[in-house]
Amino acid sequence: MENEVERESGSMIFSEEELVEVSGLKKGTDFIEVTCGCTSHRYGDAVGRLRVFSNGDLEITCECTPGCNEDKLTPAAFEKHSGRETARKWKNNIWVIVNGEKVPLSKTALLKYYNQASKSSNGTNRSHNGRVCHRDEFVRCSRCNKERRFRLRTKEECRIHHDALADVNWKCSDLPYDRITCDEEEERGSRRVYRGCTRSPTCKGCTSCVCFGCEICRFSDCSCQTCIDFTRNAKA
Repeated sequence: MENEVERESGSMIFSEEELVEVSGLKKGTDFIEVTCGCTSHRYGDAVGRLRVFSNGDLEITCECTPGCNEDKLTPAAFEKHSGRETARKWKNNIWVIVNGEKVPLSKTALLKYYNQASKSSNGTNRSHNGRVCHRDEFVRCSRCNKERRFRLRTKEECRIHHDALADVNWKCSDLPYDRITCDEEEERGSRRVYRGCTRSPTCKGCTSCVCFGCEICRFSDCSCQTCIDFTRNAKA
C-alpha cells in the first residue's frame, strides 16, 4: 500500500500519519531514511541522514560539511561528532524536522522499533525481574594500554562496545559518551570488580550477567562470526 512503509515480512510498518511532514523522507526495502541533526551551542547544527531499519537498528550518515566522510554512525557517535556539549542524551539531542520544526527523536514514532528491540531478547541472561542484563566490559586502549569501562545496558551501548572490541586501533578518545583522554588514570582494581551483575555486585561472571548472544548484543549488519552465527540460528 502507498500509505505504508512495510518490509515483506511485515515486521516493520510506519503509517502515513507517523511520517507525515517528516523532512527528507526516503523509503528502502527494509528501512526508511530522513533528515536529522544535532545542535551544538558552540558549533551550530550538524546535519545528517538517519536510517531506521526494520530490526530496530539506527544508522546516521553525517553531512555536517561537504568533505565529511563519517557514515554508519550510531546516534551516540553522531552526537559526539556534532560537538554536542551534553552528550549521552541522544534521544533528546538528535532531532528530525517535522512541519519545518526541529523535533527530538524521543517525541517521534521513529524509535518505536529501536525501543522494542532493546526490550526483547533471545538470550538467557535475564535478571530476577525479567529484564535483559549484560555486565560491564572493558576494552584496552591501543595507545596508553589502559582498560576503559563499557556499560552494556542498551542495544546502543552494546553496539559501541562491539565495534570498539573489533577495532585493533581503538583508543580512549573514541568513547562517544565519556570524554576521556589517555592521560586519565585507569580504574582502581577495587572498583573494577563491580560490573553490574544483578545477582551479586562482585560477580565474576554467571548466567545472569554473561550473555552468549541476544538481539541486543548481536547485529544483523555486522559480518563478524558471532553476529553471523546468531543471525543464522535466529532464522533457523
